[in-house]
Amino acid sequence: MAQLTEARSGHYPLGLLVLRIATGLFFLVWALDKLVNPKHTLAVFEKFYFMPISVTVALALGVAQTAIVIAFMVGLYKKWTTLALLAMHSVALASTWSHLISPYSGGPGLVFWAAVPVWAGLLLLWLCRDDDRLWSIH
Repeated sequence: MAQLTEARSGHYPLGLLVLRIATGLFFLVWALDKLVNPKHTLAVFEKFYFMPISVTVALALGVAQTAIVIAFMVGLYKKWTTLALLAMHSVALASTWSHLISPYSGGPGLVFWAAVPVWAGLLLLWLCRDDDRLWSIH
């Protein structure tokens, strides 16, 4: 039994690291999209948040989000960076509620469900932030 507990504890830090890096990469793609293709961000904000923004705002959001994501990926300020991503993702997830409640309506609704386990992973990383020490800046 002690060997099983030891093996599990050895995998736990690695699992948290892999989850942190994979989740960070997921968010980095979206953050960089704001910088590479700010017009896409304008369309997203118009459609899902019902607010028009300028290219300058999209670029500023991209820079800020990229900084938060990189800090998150290296484990810096885990309490705040993970909470920031969790808050941002919660708002994004809530804004797609109509796609989530009717995933088979013929549109892209099914794809939006990929955001749900990402949200759960972020929650897990936030709850386990003190244990997430592998390749992490303390």
